[in-house]
Amino acid sequence: QVQLVESGGALVQAGGSLRLSCAASTSGRIFTMGWFRRAPEKKREFVAAISWSGTNTDYADSVKGRFTISRDNAKKMMYLQMNSLKPEDTAVYYCAAGNSVYSGYRTSYDYWGQGTQVTVSS
Repeated sequence: QVQLVESGGALVQAGGSLRLSCAASTSGRIFTMGWFRRAPEKKREFVAAISWSGTNTDYADSVKGRFTISRDNAKKMMYLQMNSLKPEDTAVYYCAAGNSVYSGYRTSYDYWGQGTQVTVSS
């Protein structure tokens, strides 16, 4: 069983930055991890994914060049550095983890966190 807890969400002005964190509680290894988000009245969408080694990453087109995903396996942590935030980035951000082989945005996940709210004001 894996438990994921996100943190770092906040209210920020457009152009600002935030760093989200995801703490994983597990006795095993988590292969692929990712971030998703759900804006009000919209479907959940992929944001970024990272392989076990951190060598492979994938991003949604809407966040490329602004967001950076990273992980620290020793600490069982994953991060999302978000720069140049826009009002359209406002959403609940979810951490996801799974045992599937990394497949970029197509990766399937087994575990989900409860989410952390990010609000970007204009």
